[in-house]
Amino acid sequence: MAEPTTRPYTGAEFLESLRDSREIYFEGERIEDVTTHPAFATPARSMARLYDALHDGSMRTVPTDTGSGGITHPFFKAPRSTEDLLDARSAIESWARLTYGWMGRTPDYKAAFLGTLGVNDEYYGEYASNAHRWYRESQEKILYWNHALVNPPIDRNLPPDEIGDVVLHVVKETDNGVVVSGAKVVATGSAMTHMAFLGYFGAPVRDKQFAIIAGIEMSTPGVKLISRTSYSATAKQTATPFDYPLSSRFDENDAILILDNVLIPWENIFVYGDLEKFNMFGLASGFGDRLALQGAIRLAVKTDFIAGLLAKSLTMTGTKDFRGVQVRLGEVYAWRSTYWSLVEALTRNPVPWVNGSVQPDPVAGDAYRSLGAVGYARIREIVLQDLGSALIYLPSSVKDFRSPEVRPYLDKYVRGSGGISAEERVKTLKLLWDAVGTEFGGRHELYERNYQGSHEAIKIGAVFDYERRGTAKALADFAEQAMSEYDLDGWTIPELRD
Repeated sequence: MAEPTTRPYTGAEFLESLRDSREIYFEGERIEDVTTHPAFATPARSMARLYDALHDGSMRTVPTDTGSGGITHPFFKAPRSTEDLLDARSAIESWARLTYGWMGRTPDYKAAFLGTLGVNDEYYGEYASNAHRWYRESQEKILYWNHALVNPPIDRNLPPDEIGDVVLHVVKETDNGVVVSGAKVVATGSAMTHMAFLGYFGAPVRDKQFAIIAGIEMSTPGVKLISRTSYSATAKQTATPFDYPLSSRFDENDAILILDNVLIPWENIFVYGDLEKFNMFGLASGFGDRLALQGAIRLAVKTDFIAGLLAKSLTMTGTKDFRGVQVRLGEVYAWRSTYWSLVEALTRNPVPWVNGSVQPDPVAGDAYRSLGAVGYARIREIVLQDLGSALIYLPSSVKDFRSPEVRPYLDKYVRGSGGISAEERVKTLKLLWDAVGTEFGGRHELYERNYQGSHEAIKIGAVFDYERRGTAKALADFAEQAMSEYDLDGWTIPELRD
């Protein structure tokens, strides 16, 4: 008897899957339904559009490799060739374009990890069957996992083992699993996800009770989310999409993820008690370079959006032909080209990995991690510098356009250059202000600056990668080669001797 054909969630099924007993707090109250609450309803529906795209023929899908006979997002499968990575790139880009690059923690983000589990099962030892299970189920349904690695920023001068009242740790073992307590930050998008990935990034852990990497369903008793302020809810209550087109639509929200004596079933554990595996997980699990691919594509799409909007805005303000303005617009275009070039390198220069699979180019991954944060901050600076007061010289609300007393003044004094209407000018510049100047826009600069870790950790990571791959030695040897060609007595190579 043939196995049933599986397929990913549709948008409606995705929304329905979020209607459970999850415990989420916002402004002191528990949210009953994230799909209808003002803080999450519109972003959840934006996410549902991604699921519908898997079914409407608008993006690349591929057959599963689980024997289910279904289709899946290609990034959820282990790639074995450049062609597989190009399929993944196409699908990641399609999803990113549906959110214009503004939602970073979409389901394909954690596919950077989930897509490794089928080929790297040996790494998980006694939990290898768990890796296979989650590889299969995530691929067939396109499960949405959030990602919480960082410990709360408390007593950072102490090792994690010494702040056990804060850091996630195992309280006890039971026949059904382990009971854990502690917190993680920043669980971006977690209110709209099916699972939380509990991992770690930071100083080495020395106590086995802190060495756990696992998944946990969001509706598990004891799992609590305390959400930050909602840009979406504020926009919905005080304005219209015309006034805050990004804040209202693409706010993923961030949250404090608290686990208060939570039972994690044995079948949801990937690493437990093995200090070597736990401390080396980021490197050995293989998800770091895959994470760079998803992040680089999303940032490239986001930069496409900002670059096009900036060029349009400069035309409206009548400054597009100023030499200095053109210089800086050219710099934005150069950053955009840099990001897409890194995407090309990541996908077209794969390196062999475990069991016949491949990984995106790790050298390009190191470059993206450093240049992504620097470039985005510079692009935002250019937007603020060259548009200046144009981003502020705007009416307070769409209601001003509906006022018979105010509208004539707007049409005369707030119109754009070259005959562009006031409505078109205001619509454009409000969109750009939401991208770079609102609380939503400010959060995104902070997000991009720290997307792959702190600025120091990113660069130190590149040093470790160069040393591990032998690149640092090769560079030093190259310099030594030049030094070997001369000494105190002159040239040592025959071609240059008298």
